[in-house]
This record gives sequence, structure tokens and C-alpha cells, in this order.
Amino acid sequence: MTTKCEALIEWIDARFPLTSTWKAHLSEYYAPKNFNFWYAFGILATVVLAIQIITGIFLVMNYKPDGTLNAAGVPVAFASVEYIMREVNGGWIIRTMHSTGASAFFIVVYLHMFRGLLYGSYRKPRELVWIFGTLIFLALMAEAFMGYLLPWGQMSYWGAQVIVNLFSAIPFVGPDLALLIRGDYVVSDATLNRFFAFHVCAVPLVLIGLVAAHIIALHEVGSNNPDGIEIKKHKDANGVPLDGVPFHPYYTVKDSFIVVIFLIFFAAVMFFAPEGGGYFLEYNNFLQADPLTTPPHIAPVWYFTPFYSILRAVTYPLFGIDAKFWGVVAMGASVVILGFLPWLDRSPVKSIRYKGPITKTLLAIFVVVFIVLGFLGVKAPDYVFPFGVPGAPVAQIFSVYYFLFFITMPWWSKLDKCKPEPERVNFK
Repeated sequence: MTTKCEALIEWIDARFPLTSTWKAHLSEYYAPKNFNFWYAFGILATVVLAIQIITGIFLVMNYKPDGTLNAAGVPVAFASVEYIMREVNGGWIIRTMHSTGASAFFIVVYLHMFRGLLYGSYRKPRELVWIFGTLIFLALMAEAFMGYLLPWGQMSYWGAQVIVNLFSAIPFVGPDLALLIRGDYVVSDATLNRFFAFHVCAVPLVLIGLVAAHIIALHEVGSNNPDGIEIKKHKDANGVPLDGVPFHPYYTVKDSFIVVIFLIFFAAVMFFAPEGGGYFLEYNNFLQADPLTTPPHIAPVWYFTPFYSILRAVTYPLFGIDAKFWGVVAMGASVVILGFLPWLDRSPVKSIRYKGPITKTLLAIFVVVFIVLGFLGVKAPDYVFPFGVPGAPVAQIFSVYYFLFFITMPWWSKLDKCKPEPERVNFK
């Protein structure tokens, strides 16, 4: 049996690089031996991506992207979601996995990106890895936005209406661009079919391609580590990094354990709190879309709210152009600016472990600012904090800080007093 298996592998290797791929990316890919739990979020993102693709395939088998009304006066798309939840065998668990997975995806990705900020994973020679990651984030936002309309609930409909209308604020091409995205003068059946095509076919293909490019680029230059040291600098006589271990079996076993822990929490949310307190599945989305009844407060899903707060914070026109346009520009810039981090950070060290108090303080404030902006994005524009503090000025001040954090980074990252990096990986 062993001889036959070896012969089969040899036959495959002569026609497909199976063994060499296994060695290059797993058994002989040497990762730093000082990885901590922050480095597990990459594999968790891959797991959630697989969950979303598999559950999405099964949902498409029963979902109908049709915004017209059936004989009962219910939109066909909304009725098909109800059919999946109530009539299809196992449909409720598939749909709940998909909706929970959407929020889990962004939680994992935000933590994965924060780890990059902590340990300087965007620095040379990993600039392209970070750029691919930023593009993945943009594709993920597009995928989530397109999928958000598909249940054809009240919040889905009006959320899409508000976001698409923002494009009409772009000078000259705005109205035509908004019409092109909608396929109609209002969000309608044409919009639903377009978003369905993008959500199911176009964006997932782009997303999978970017993830593959992200991993290939990472394995070409090697993984970063909490010390920010390049382990390829110190090798033994066989060219093996002295501070590295094979990814398989060391990290595959470790990551498998973390994946199991993650799936326990994932299942707990899925079975006991699938709505996530109204943040994962908004209560208004259990009502069918009604173009004649506007909800009192329209807000995007929680993972868009930090950027939505930045959009709403812009309330003054500039150069004779409406404030809505500058809000769209600010929202887009708040995401795109992340891609320039490799060139904004001028610190002599990569890891937060060896950076000085300026970096640590400003990064801690940035985290608080991001969370508060996300909180304000969920609330109405006239929200008032306890003790009578209005939310709108807070959002404006925090939006300014968000951009200043990146714009002034070349200055304060060089000014900061850093400790020298060690020559070798240490576990202290």
C-alpha cells in the first residue's frame, strides 16, 4: 500500500507540483518560533471565508433575487429567506451561520489588521503583503455591502438606498454613477439582481484571488514576528533559519486548537444570540422592505459604522461643492490611507515592543477613537452622551484625529525614542 501511494504521488508530481507546494508552504516553510495568539487571526479569517463560501452555496440553492411581490403581497426575495429559515431542512442553521460569519469575518479581520499595526507587519519587505491585505479589506466591504441588500428587509432596502445615493454627490458623474449602480432611479428589482450577481460571482472571485496573492506574497518574504526580527538573517549550514520552525506540524497543530476554541464561541453566538443584540441582524430587517415607509433611523451594519461616522462628520461645503461629496471622499480616504502605512511609518524598529511612549500612547488613543466612531455610527446624528455631551462634535474631533494619526506618522514615528531590537528572537 505504501509503495502504491508513493507511486501515485510520483505520478501526480510529474504533472502537478503537489509535493513541492506542500514543502514550500507548509512542511518546509519556516515561521518564527515566537508567534503569539495575535498571529492566529490570519488562519481564522481563512476558516470564516470557507464558512461563508460553503454556506453561501447552499443559500443560493433556495434564494430568489426577485424584488417583485408574490400573490401574498410579500417580496419574493424576502419570502425566499423566510422559506429558507422555516421550510428548508437545515436552512435556519445555514442562514444563521452565514449571517454570524459576516460579523465574525470583520471581527477577525479587524484584529488581524490591528496585529499588523502592533508589530509593523507592513514594513519592508512586506509592503506588498499589506497592500494585498488592504485590497482584501476593500473587497470584503464591497461583498458585505452587496450581500446586505439581499434579504430585502426594511433596513437592507433603506441602507442600500442611502449608501447608493451618496455616489450621486460626486460632481458631474455622480447621478449617472448612482443610476448605473442601482440599474433604476430607485433601489428596485434591478438593483437586487445586480447586487446578487456581484455578491455571488464577481466579488468572491476577486476576494479569493487577492487572498491567494496575499498568502503567496507572505510566503515569499516570510512572516513577521512579535520582535520584528527577520529570521532569514541567521541560518544554519543547511539554510534553515535558526529562529524558525516548520509551519507544519508546529503551527498547524497550534492553529487547529485555536480554530476549535473560535468555533465554540462562534457556535455559542449562532445558537444563543444570532441577532447579536440587534447588531448582527437588525430588528428592522425582519420586516419586509417597504419603499413607502422610511425607518426613523437608518444606519449600516456595525462593521461599517466607524467609516460611516467619518462620512457624517463632514457637514460643511468646500470649494462650492456639497458637504455630502466631501463626506464620501473622507470615508473612502479613511480606508485607502491604510494602504500607505508602509511609507508613513519611519520608526527605526517594527514592533511595538521596542517603540517608545509616543507610539504606544497615540496607538492606544487611535483604538479608542475607532471604537467610539463605530459606536456613534450606530446612533442617530443627534445622539447625546451621558452628562449632555453631544455626539456630533465628538465624531468630528475623532475623525480629525483618525486622519492626523496617519498624516503626522512620518514625524512622530521618527521622533519617538525606541529601544534597540535584539539580534535574535527572544521569549522574555
